[in-house]
Amino acid sequence: MGAPLKRAGARKSLDEHLRELERLADTAGAVVVGELTQQLDRPHPGTYLGKGKLEELKTMVRDKDASLIIFDDELTPSQGNTVEQTLGTRVVDRAELILDIFATRARSSEAKMQVELAQLEYTLPRLTRMWTHLEKFRGGIGVRGPGETQLETDRRLINHRIKLLKERLSHVQQNRAVQRQSRVGSFKASLVGYTNAGKSSILRGMTGSNDVHVEDRLFATLDPLTREVDLGENARVLLTDTVGFIRKLPHHLVASFRATLEETRDADLLLHVVDASHPLWEEQRQVVDQVLLDLELHEQPMLLVFNKTDLLDEGALLHLQERVLGLVPSAIFVNTVSDEALDPLRRALRHAVRARRPVAEVWLSSADGRMLAEIHAQGEVLEQRTEGDQLVVRARLPERLRGRLEQAGARITTPA
Repeated sequence: MGAPLKRAGARKSLDEHLRELERLADTAGAVVVGELTQQLDRPHPGTYLGKGKLEELKTMVRDKDASLIIFDDELTPSQGNTVEQTLGTRVVDRAELILDIFATRARSSEAKMQVELAQLEYTLPRLTRMWTHLEKFRGGIGVRGPGETQLETDRRLINHRIKLLKERLSHVQQNRAVQRQSRVGSFKASLVGYTNAGKSSILRGMTGSNDVHVEDRLFATLDPLTREVDLGENARVLLTDTVGFIRKLPHHLVASFRATLEETRDADLLLHVVDASHPLWEEQRQVVDQVLLDLELHEQPMLLVFNKTDLLDEGALLHLQERVLGLVPSAIFVNTVSDEALDPLRRALRHAVRARRPVAEVWLSSADGRMLAEIHAQGEVLEQRTEGDQLVVRARLPERLRGRLEQAGARITTPA
């Protein structure tokens, strides 16, 4: 059920929004048997839809023998309750559907805690509806996750559970902070973007590692995954894949995944991956920008990466490049069909790594072969010369290597 507010462009994007809702329903395990739309001046405070459209929906549910109605917009607790009573059919909104998908795809204990926290906070104001419709707990979309908690506790116990989960996630956040300390000095980049934009495919392509899970489904990745990527020319980056964002992402879900997204906050560079082949890529980009703003990550250095260029014909790709580069000259265009197609991203990351590594001159004894080998192995040597009994190496050095060289007695200067 799609019922957007009347505004410029709403009718044009309605069909694409419903296709996305259909994909969400499919991911959750539902079979879509029909759809209904209505443009609203404003939602009805009691039923969201108008009276006539509600009757039309009731007839369609009966004719299609549907057992579930999914709204593309978030319903208030009273609206959901009233619509269920009027139609005699289970109703979930987009937020509840997304929470259900996360519950089915959470694998790690951390992800499960985050999803349970979001579900409980979503459920809390809807407890009255829950208790008067216990038959909905027989199974199905929107009822997975902490089912026993919802069934067997009252508000006080749910609040206690929420407090406990927040404390546990706080410990997770502290552990992640300790892990990040071990990465100080390494260049870190995080892949962010709309769900199914191809972030995991890029990570797999950059690392050549088959243990990176790639699936053509919404929200295939929930847990952050970090891999070291060799960019060539002695440049390396720690590349992290993160959970994808989506239009109307439930607020509780964003809040509960803050610990996971701390990886992104610590990144030296955000790689905003955009699906170049999607007709609404501009709206998807705006959605991601808004979520990053909500997470206070909008001031992080960012590089726009247009992915899936292989799905565009030559003319469409040229038109897109001209348009995008006129607005964002630093944007790059890649795909994961071939290794060479990712070269623009490797070059951009090498440039970013070099910008973090100012050129330095290392003065050391010409007999110190071990130190010289370490500079060649981990740094980017630009020039090497001899001055008296001293060897002078002009190079870009990682911060960690620079510190070790100084501790070993090497003199490091900044060239004029």
